[in-house]
Amino acid sequence: MEDVNGSNSSTAASSIVDFDIELDDAEFAADLPIVDKPPTLESILKEDEMMVEEEDDNISVPSTLQLFRDSADTSSLSSQDSLRSDWKRDRWRRGLHRVIHGSVLKPGKLKNISAQLLSAADRVDAGMPTALAVSSLIAIGTSHGLVLIFDPKQVLKWCLGSTAVGAQYGAVSALSFNRDCTRLLSGFAKGQITMWDLTNGKLIRTITDAHPPGAAILHIKFTDSPVLAVCSDSGGSVFELEFKRLIGVRTCESKCLFSGSRGEVCSIEPLHMNYTIKDHPMQDVMLLAMATLSKVLLVTLRPQLKVVFHYPLKGDASCLPLLAWQFVIIQVSERDRVIDPVLAFARESTIYFHQVICNSAQDIKCTGLQKLVFPHQLLSIAWMNPRTLIAVDTTEKMHVIDVRSEEELEVIDISEVQLIYNTSHFKSLATGGNVSQALAFAGERSCYQTVVSYSGQLFFLGTKTVYFYTLRTWSDRIDVLVRQEKYQDALALSLSFYEGKAKAVVGLVGSSNKKRSIVSNLMLDLLFQYVDLSMTSLCPEQGKIEALEEYYQSIVPVCVDYTLLLNRIDVLFGRIYDRFGEDMIAKGTFLECLEPYIVSDKLSSVPPSVMKDFVDHYQAKGMLESVEACIVHLEVASLDIHQVCSLDMMHGTAADMLLCVSNSVVSNLCSCLEMISEVLHKNIAILMCCGQTLNAWVFQCVTCLNKKTGSPGDQAYPHLRTLLQFDTREFLNVLALAFEEPEFNTEDGIQKRQTVVDILLQIMVESVGFTPTQIGILFTFLARQMARHDNTIMVNKVLFDQVLEFLSNPEDESRHEERQQALIELIHAGGLQQFDEERLLYLAEKAKFYRVCEILYEKRKQYDKILSCYLKDYSRKYHVFGYIDSILNSERYTDLQKISVQEEAIRNLQELVSIDCKQAAQMVISTLADSLKEVVKKLKSNQSVLFEFLQGVMSYKDIAGSAIHAERQVNIDPEIYELYVDLLCQFRQHDAYNFIKMNEGYRLEQTLEICRKHKASEATAYLLEKAGDIQGAFGIILESLQFKLKNFAEVLAGEITSNKDATLLFQEINAVLLVIVQLCQRSSRMMDEAEREKLWFPLMETMMKPQRKLKNLDDKQVLDDFKEATHYVLNSMMGYIALPAILQKIMQDPAYSTGKFGEVRELIMGMLETYNYEQTLMKTCKNLMNHDLHVHMKSLTSVAVRGFVPKEDNCSLCTKVFINQKDTNSIIIFRCGHSYHVECLRSVGSVHMIDGDETWVCYLCSHSKRGQLPSTRFHRALSNPSQTPYTRPDKTKGIQLDPQHKQALDVIRRSMKTPSRLAILTELSKPEKSAMSSRTGCSIFHNDTFQLRLRPPVPMDMDKK
Repeated sequence: MEDVNGSNSSTAASSIVDFDIELDDAEFAADLPIVDKPPTLESILKEDEMMVEEEDDNISVPSTLQLFRDSADTSSLSSQDSLRSDWKRDRWRRGLHRVIHGSVLKPGKLKNISAQLLSAADRVDAGMPTALAVSSLIAIGTSHGLVLIFDPKQVLKWCLGSTAVGAQYGAVSALSFNRDCTRLLSGFAKGQITMWDLTNGKLIRTITDAHPPGAAILHIKFTDSPVLAVCSDSGGSVFELEFKRLIGVRTCESKCLFSGSRGEVCSIEPLHMNYTIKDHPMQDVMLLAMATLSKVLLVTLRPQLKVVFHYPLKGDASCLPLLAWQFVIIQVSERDRVIDPVLAFARESTIYFHQVICNSAQDIKCTGLQKLVFPHQLLSIAWMNPRTLIAVDTTEKMHVIDVRSEEELEVIDISEVQLIYNTSHFKSLATGGNVSQALAFAGERSCYQTVVSYSGQLFFLGTKTVYFYTLRTWSDRIDVLVRQEKYQDALALSLSFYEGKAKAVVGLVGSSNKKRSIVSNLMLDLLFQYVDLSMTSLCPEQGKIEALEEYYQSIVPVCVDYTLLLNRIDVLFGRIYDRFGEDMIAKGTFLECLEPYIVSDKLSSVPPSVMKDFVDHYQAKGMLESVEACIVHLEVASLDIHQVCSLDMMHGTAADMLLCVSNSVVSNLCSCLEMISEVLHKNIAILMCCGQTLNAWVFQCVTCLNKKTGSPGDQAYPHLRTLLQFDTREFLNVLALAFEEPEFNTEDGIQKRQTVVDILLQIMVESVGFTPTQIGILFTFLARQMARHDNTIMVNKVLFDQVLEFLSNPEDESRHEERQQALIELIHAGGLQQFDEERLLYLAEKAKFYRVCEILYEKRKQYDKILSCYLKDYSRKYHVFGYIDSILNSERYTDLQKISVQEEAIRNLQELVSIDCKQAAQMVISTLADSLKEVVKKLKSNQSVLFEFLQGVMSYKDIAGSAIHAERQVNIDPEIYELYVDLLCQFRQHDAYNFIKMNEGYRLEQTLEICRKHKASEATAYLLEKAGDIQGAFGIILESLQFKLKNFAEVLAGEITSNKDATLLFQEINAVLLVIVQLCQRSSRMMDEAEREKLWFPLMETMMKPQRKLKNLDDKQVLDDFKEATHYVLNSMMGYIALPAILQKIMQDPAYSTGKFGEVRELIMGMLETYNYEQTLMKTCKNLMNHDLHVHMKSLTSVAVRGFVPKEDNCSLCTKVFINQKDTNSIIIFRCGHSYHVECLRSVGSVHMIDGDETWVCYLCSHSKRGQLPSTRFHRALSNPSQTPYTRPDKTKGIQLDPQHKQALDVIRRSMKTPSRLAILTELSKPEKSAMSSRTGCSIFHNDTFQLRLRPPVPMDMDKK
């Protein structure tokens, strides 16, 4: 899809709509003049302007090219019936198909971008926004020369340029992304052009000579080629820019396509090809549309420069021309369609549409399609999709137009956007205003760079905010109307989607039937919501009954009409009728509203229950004539015969109704019943009504031996047979209700009841044509009746035996479940009294009726037998675990019964494991009494079953146990673990490594022996590493790697063949390589240099060896992949092996010893980059620690040189003044400001011995704040400076600690002792040595316990000292 700025959308193919265009080349052949020589660009530029103005601007559009018109979008209103004009329903009917489009566009703001624009204007003086470009990124240029790049999440990615450059170049006047958004072109008001690399934010080109100086850049556009762009300036000229790079130097070649001396080009728009369209003839063609104030030109840039189309443009001098491209599907015949670009160009109030037809790169034609005229002057046009166009007029109103029907869908006022106009650029004010008066006047309201469309979105650049509009989805448009409580409009809009007449449809995809289904479901939800609100919040709270009836008369027809349109009568008479039935007035109005639909034959089927309410309501209102008029139009199945007959007896008005129902004269009710039996397939409710009132004459009809009009060959009892065949269960239920009537409980009634039973047996048992289910239903009915009526019903027991034999016949494999279900129902109905229980069990087991067996076993309390039934029954075998759990965990059963079930479960454990190994394991662990070892012994004979069982055990262990619930953890013996590992290696060896790695319960030596036995290399290597044998683990994985490399090299050399391709083989090599590199890295930390070389150098040799064999291979990609893998190994080992040793090893290898630096350049450069990175990291750490030490030393120095001032000039204990010259005692001043004589402090015990040093404590502070650490003292001598303060001799009088305490204290001290900062700095300040010497020397950095703490300590707070 193409939008107005030519941006390509990745969703083009999915959003293209068929316009159904019929093209007839023969029809145009007579109208197109024959041109001997096509016009050139120079001849068009030299045309007389006056001649152009006099040309007619009308396009002769052939009838077959009415591309966007569709006369089928409107429907005839005269076809709508109106039976009762005094109802408001008539007004609704007239508006049922009224045109409702709803809100088509969804507005939005890019709030984060807007906020950052305002912030940039304040913080960096970015200026006002001037230009906008949108693709997968968003670019906004400013008046001070900056370009802000935002990602799709509105996060600022780059800020390109500077205000200094902006002062030199002026404002950003045009922007353009290339196709993949890796380059950005920026045009400026003073004529310069810059190109930016958006992958790193760097400026890669500054172009100052692309066009004549002194003109502003008005447009700049990338083509589909990343090295080709076009631009136009305020002089009206158009230039082609071709970007080249030779020997690292970027250049730009400019070529003039159009000179502004004969008319200024105001707009340019290249066609961006939709590459989702395969094999399109225009893929090798680059088209450029240009528009001046008087004409539109279409030229090809590639493969050659050529004018393919030009068309005159007329318009007001104040209006600029507009251009927009869009790809559309065009129907050229009944079966063929093409996808061609359509160019929309406009000026003033007229929009023209032209199709570009490309047969080849040298055969391109343009055909006029349509012209639209607006009542407003146009400011901008943009395609939203192939059928929807946006037109913005000069009053800043946005018009949404369906191009096909020329219908205006929506008008939106966008004045709040405060749209930015590029007037200053068209007047070229930054360069002195040297433009023509015509261009300056027309450009007063230019917004080419501030109105941009991309991927179905339209963006407007305002002074403070970036606005955007998108087409709402079809469901969103309906939701907007629903939120506004415009339900009838929402339903009308939904109907247009349902009928396929809606415009600007987005998001409704699929086949026609699928779309109708989706919309119909939404319409039903809307109807339900509308009805619910109509009965609650929208309903008038109070008023007269007439007002409420009038209100409901406006609601009900809406529901009826839409349910009829959707063919959902079940919804109308289901949920909707039930909701209206909650209110008497609403219910009555609903029933009255049905009359016109019934009379007009729009509603011919009504449920009998609703019809009964309908008749009752009209009967209560005395409107029986209306009832008669409606019954004539209804189907027979809709009528309640009993109610109609009752109405006839009460009012004598139903004769005509019955005539219409039966279509013949009904002489008696018996004939009516015969007719009912014929139409019984339509409604069983009729029989229910008749059965409940079964009397003598009905009994006579039902038990009639033959039809009155029957032939001699007919079967006996046809009416009863018909009822039984239609629905046996429901008929017998009705018959059971009839047997409860008093008339069947008399002596005569009992005889009639027996007669019916005998007839039923004769029909169903002694004849054919009934299924086992039907026969089972019959005998279930008989069993219940025999139990209920105290054996007044006599049935031969032999018949029950015959039925049992029939249902449990093992040779009949058809309808097995149906026969079993029939027998179960017969048993539940009391059939056990009619059967011999032993024989029944024998026949059930023989017929595999396991549910029947379960019933009998449960009666005998043989629960272990029931478990066997579960296992034998394929459909219920998965429920056996639930059954076992219910027996063993229930208190209803005895211990003996539980033990029998346990033993049966153990006997069938293999089958239980085959059903579900996890549940079987859970059952064994949590329920069964046997230990896990005993169960494993029983299963050892079948290794596959044992493996599945142990799988379930391990899975249950992982699920049941956790660190939080330790009591739930399952303890498994190491032998079980090892047995499972053994089975894993046999059946699924690739899972053994992961299991061993994730579990800890096995014994190392035994498990290692198992893995070696089965040659599970990965698992063996892991166990060897775990046991400390690094070389052994390394050797195993290296051997696997060498085998895969050898196999890969032989496949490439053609020596062997493989089912796997080279790519898959190399992926396997990379997987093994990753494992062995990780092993080397883990182990190198615990080895010296020599041991590390024994690991890394064989690995490097293994990777280099195949390259010697494949050195002359033609497939360079394989060699590159090998070198990349080798490079990965080298990068991984550089942290553990000295760099000179690695280089020496590489240069000695024959694969790299040819003497050409290019072959080892990448490897060496990668190693040097890693070295530089590590060196930079070391210097950064050194600088951080130097800064840390400096800050800390500065803090300590400032504390040390700071003086302390006492609060008072006397001792705080003896109160003697310090000024006394004869006083020779030393004075201690604390940071708190208290001062004392040394002897005074010693006398009160404020001195302590800690590690042999005296520690002084402020007496006043220590007594007022118990538990706090006092400040350090400060000594000062008064009268005799040479005299040192008295210090107590170093005599340890502390408490003697026992040896255990001393040892613990030493451990704590050693653990807390870390290298001093001075030691670390001394190590870092040593002169750098070779890598080998630095690694072999003893350094604190090589100590495993060395930790680098980068966070500096908190500086001492000077105010608290």
